[in-house]
Amino acid sequence: MRSEAAAQLGGLERFASAGKGRGLRARRRFAVGELLFSCPAYAAVLTVSERGSHCDGCFARKEGLSKCGRCKQAFYCNVECQKEDWPMHKLECASMCAFGQNWHPSETVRLTARILAKQKTHPERTQSEKLLAVKEFESHLDKLDNEKRELIQNDIAALHHFYSKHLDCPDNAALVVLFAQVNCNGFTIEDEELSHLGSAIFPDVALMNHSCCPNVIVTYKGTLAEVRAVREIEPGEEIFSSYIDLLYPTEDRNDRLRDSYFFSCDCRECITKEKDKEKLEVCKLNDPPSAETVKDMIKYARNVIEEFRRAKHYKYILCFTMAPLVELLEICELSLDKMGAVFEDSNVYMLHMMYQAMGVCLYVQDWEGALCYGQKIIRPYSKHYPSYSLNVASMWLKLGRLYMALKNRTAGVKALKRAIAIMEVAHGKDHPYISEIKKELEDH
Repeated sequence: MRSEAAAQLGGLERFASAGKGRGLRARRRFAVGELLFSCPAYAAVLTVSERGSHCDGCFARKEGLSKCGRCKQAFYCNVECQKEDWPMHKLECASMCAFGQNWHPSETVRLTARILAKQKTHPERTQSEKLLAVKEFESHLDKLDNEKRELIQNDIAALHHFYSKHLDCPDNAALVVLFAQVNCNGFTIEDEELSHLGSAIFPDVALMNHSCCPNVIVTYKGTLAEVRAVREIEPGEEIFSSYIDLLYPTEDRNDRLRDSYFFSCDCRECITKEKDKEKLEVCKLNDPPSAETVKDMIKYARNVIEEFRRAKHYKYILCFTMAPLVELLEICELSLDKMGAVFEDSNVYMLHMMYQAMGVCLYVQDWEGALCYGQKIIRPYSKHYPSYSLNVASMWLKLGRLYMALKNRTAGVKALKRAIAIMEVAHGKDHPYISEIKKELEDH
């Protein structure tokens, strides 16, 4: 395994990237769809909502998983997966038994606890750190505002509360640095429909710098990150991934980058802003809206998106009751009506709210409603996102499954094949997700 991983990194090198610090550079040519390298997770945690449907150890999606005999809250493929995960799971197992329903550390706290345990049991460099060690992670500590520092202190308090009996923690200053490092360098693992599966640390993947015009894409095979080329890469060219959702216009993207990663992007797309006009398309009317009206509506859209995120967090994720879901759908529909007086359906703020509305419809199993939103979303998505976008692939996949559920096999097959075409480049042709989708086609 060590020699195979080394070969995968053979065509790459760490280097000093002008204006960006360290980075990753190609030493040879890579073709579209080619695997540049893979990286096992240094540490990973399965999100609580996926327990029972995915293995806590390898993240495989399976039926008939076996639960931990002690806490009865962790599930595994087999004894091997359980044994391999035990050094990490034991941090939580006794604590979950002791706290019962009151055991609720955040995913960031859980991941950080595992990093601390891993650093103690594996002080040497791991297979995940061939080019970049966890201890080298940038923390941007000097750029944290009071709010971010307070959130970190809350996480530290939770770490002590839930893990103090089973984990030797460093002092507060060291924990502040570690949590800041995790916040800047952690990865979200998602499934084929971009549903959240968990969080992880992939040190070598974190070496890549950001661009809104990325030349690689990161996908996951369980707890293994894989990096593939989404366009031809020449020797000497820097390897860039995207840290953020690329749907939004330049100003929004850079606001997100500054808030989460403390830098602004200077890629070609951010300099030229060539896609912004299409992304912010306004209605074609005999009496077009004024620049001030458009500006006010953009401000409204950004505010309602933030309001929806807060509502989704507190009412949807925590409560899971039907009334909040109805409220969320109403927020979507009302904002779509208001924005629709100024924006075209292809405007990214309209697309954002349609996507949220589609998610609510899927949750309440309103297949027709979800399909209606998805059909409006897919074409603008294909235009706004880069080639081989996971967002586009997941939307084709959702549409295909909706068509199949509604007995429209012809449209379903077409949509699923479009998803596969993108995923074969992004995930690799042998990925289990692609095998599952092909089986869906055969079964229908």
